[in-house]
Amino acid sequence: MLCASNHKGDTMLKEFKDFIAKGNVMDMAVGIIIGAAFTAIVKSMVADLINPFISIFTGGIDFMNLFVVLGEGEFASLAAAQEAGAAVFAYGSFIMAVINFLIIAFVVFMLVKSVNKAKAAAEGPEEEAAPEAPKGPSQEELLADIRDLLKAQA
Repeated sequence: MLCASNHKGDTMLKEFKDFIAKGNVMDMAVGIIIGAAFTAIVKSMVADLINPFISIFTGGIDFMNLFVVLGEGEFASLAAAQEAGAAVFAYGSFIMAVINFLIIAFVVFMLVKSVNKAKAAAEGPEEEAAPEAPKGPSQEELLADIRDLLKAQA
């Protein structure tokens, strides 16, 4: 009984090793790690570089502190309201999330576009398609010519 159980464990371990050794699993793991690092960079870019420009154009409005308290009390900031346990409608955080999403989506779009361009350049110029051979007369045109020749001989 113990041997059968041990054999199942060995088989399962072998299957797991085979699964992990597959290239697509390793590629996915690398992609997740790079994605997490890229997310940190993009978040910093948005928070530290782009949001200050947005606040210039919006008159210094801090979207993160735009909220409505759903109940009693007045609070100076969203953090103070949340710390006090007040129910808040934090629409400013949502606005910033949408802005961040649009910026991140644009950055990813530009990254993918440049990677595709680099891939195309690395693959070399595409071979130009050979020009099409001139087409001859259609079947109807040939039959009409044969008919006309036969009429002329008759």
